[in-house]
Amino acid sequence: MGVMTRWLDPDEQRTWRAFLTASRGLMETLDRELQRDAGMPHAYYEILVRLSEAPDRRLRMSDLAQVSGSSRSRLSHAVSRLEAAGWVRREDCPTDRRGQVALLTDAGFATLAAAAPGHVEGVRRHLFDALSPAQVDQLRRISEALVDHLRET
Repeated sequence: MGVMTRWLDPDEQRTWRAFLTASRGLMETLDRELQRDAGMPHAYYEILVRLSEAPDRRLRMSDLAQVSGSSRSRLSHAVSRLEAAGWVRREDCPTDRRGQVALLTDAGFATLAAAAPGHVEGVRRHLFDALSPAQVDQLRRISEALVDHLRET
């Protein structure tokens, strides 16, 4: 006999659906605003941010995939689009013949600098303004617990 399914009770079901709806809605709203204001989806913005924070504004593609939570193939496609826009450049990795490094160009940094104020305002308006300081603290703790749990699995 198989393992018994641990069905969600009504409170868990309500919590799950609220979490799903809130997280999807938040990301769709931020994505739509970035697309409208900066001409890029949130995933591309995240790549530019990660590169901007890296030493010399460059990261190995494998490390960039990891920190941006993207599969290598999806990242490679995104970086190709960012290269076409002139915001990112790929170079061969000096220490690994098979590896590649993505680097943020000056044009990419300028694009990010122009997009960031509006995006940060959107995050503040759609997330933080809706919560009390205690709820923000709870959300951070809950999110960190989920990240830790998912990292282990």
